[in-house]
Amino acid sequence: MNYTINTLEQIRPILIGFRKTNGLSQKALAEKLGISQQSYQALESAPQKATIERLFKVLSILGIKLQFVEKNKPLENNLSNSELLQDEW
Repeated sequence: MNYTINTLEQIRPILIGFRKTNGLSQKALAEKLGISQQSYQALESAPQKATIERLFKVLSILGIKLQFVEKNKPLENNLSNSELLQDEW
């Protein structure tokens, strides 16, 4: 399932949904991250305040892949991963 996030407020319910789908409590996810349950609760309550590094770790544990898509372009018209890797930025 793909989800489009247009606002920072949309991240929270997606994190909660994926965590529950994976059968993880906040405490279990916090343990996987090496942080306290209270710290994870704060992150989940306001993910827009988390560092991108911490958020990426959470997404990785939950099996969520980030994909950047240009506005107004269908997904299939965007460059593939191999094409992106070939570009010299």
